[in-house]
Amino acid sequence: MPDDESSLLDLTVRELLDAVADRTTAPGGGGAAALATAVAAALTGMAGRFSDAGPVAAEADDLRTSAAPLADADAAAYRAYLAATRLPRDDPGRSEAVAAARKDAIAVPAEIGRLAGAVAGLAAGLVRNGNPNLRSDAIAAVHLAAAAADTAAELVSANNAPDDVLARARAVAAEARERVREVAPE
Repeated sequence: MPDDESSLLDLTVRELLDAVADRTTAPGGGGAAALATAVAAALTGMAGRFSDAGPVAAEADDLRTSAAPLADADAAAYRAYLAATRLPRDDPGRSEAVAAARKDAIAVPAEIGRLAGAVAGLAAGLVRNGNPNLRSDAIAAVHLAAAAADTAAELVSANNAPDDVLARARAVAAEARERVREVAPE
């Protein structure tokens, strides 16, 4: 993992893969989901440009710009949660620190899932109405985004999210999976 001051986005692909594979707690599933969402958005943007779908490409670019930094945000939120749980049990501020850190550890993957769901929907539209020569790229974007949304929902669950937050994350993931069934039913 890069130090706390550097970004996963500044690593080479090889360095990123090594950081994920390293025996560290972050980057992990949340970072991977954020980056998968960003890659799916990039594919969607590319397919949109070849389809003369300027607004779609611009929206995909915005989603990519929003998703990519969440890889770092997820790692930071998890580090903060670990730090809070390591406070002495008799520390008067421990309970509040853990609750605040858990809230952030839930909010980041929930946002990753939301963005992934939006990418899946955008890419599915290109599968149906975009340039047929880029259909497989748009389908790949739908698959990647759906996997990211599923991963994000799992992380929201693992972090003991409130029922309403978990229900929203699971609904987004289910909708993204439905986009996969629509564009690649076999």
